[in-house]
Amino acid sequence: MNGGNPLNHPHTSRIYDYFLGGKDNYEVDRQAAEEILTAWPSIRIAARVNRQFMHRSTRFLAESGIRQFLDVGTGIPTEPNLHQIAQQTAPDSRVVYVDNDPVVLAHARAYMTGNTQGATTYIYGDVTEPKAIVDAPELTDVLDLSEPVGLSMIALLHFVEADVNQIVSTFLDAFAPGSYLVICTITADFAPEQVNAAQNVYRVRKLPAQVRTRDEVTGWFAGLDLVEPGVVPPHRWRLGESVEIPPTFDATVSCYCGVARKP
Repeated sequence: MNGGNPLNHPHTSRIYDYFLGGKDNYEVDRQAAEEILTAWPSIRIAARVNRQFMHRSTRFLAESGIRQFLDVGTGIPTEPNLHQIAQQTAPDSRVVYVDNDPVVLAHARAYMTGNTQGATTYIYGDVTEPKAIVDAPELTDVLDLSEPVGLSMIALLHFVEADVNQIVSTFLDAFAPGSYLVICTITADFAPEQVNAAQNVYRVRKLPAQVRTRDEVTGWFAGLDLVEPGVVPPHRWRLGESVEIPPTFDATVSCYCGVARKP
């Protein structure tokens, strides 16, 4: 997530919206996105696979009894969004979205409305300042941190160059036992040339970008109970045994994901 005048500077949330086929982006975002697509032509597929993982992981958390969700780096609303998935399974689910793009804020206020039993709200915040997020009164008005929380950071941490372990621990230290951490992030393990080229496009545009290895991603779950099948590409996380995906598709998506429970 990054700030700046939305008309003059691209933003990771709006670039992601473009990859998903959305219309809530500016010309400066589209120009950056097309450069990234030149470096990594399949990134649109990766964005859709990330989105599908969000749906499955949110449903899993709701079915596991989680009724409170914190989605950091939510991006432009794309239906169905996290609160819709959670409230389909558990209508009393409460969801807090966090992003730092004013354009996301405007759309979130217009579109992210919960049902009559649950609650949905949006707060302005930056993932690199996790304590400010968990201490925000807008968050604690909706979430009871003495009860488990499902923390989702999907398609976010590859835009974070700060210490992710410290960010994750700050969030989880504030959450009750039984809380969950859900992560999906880009890796160069499968297709280093194209993914590193895409990373360089972000950096040239003054956007933070940092791909990670499987060992690095696994380290973010240290001290937690990883849900099977562990840290895997998102299209291999509980998709169903009947779905056969060729090994070559891992390079197309070039991401790792994981879900883990705080003991």
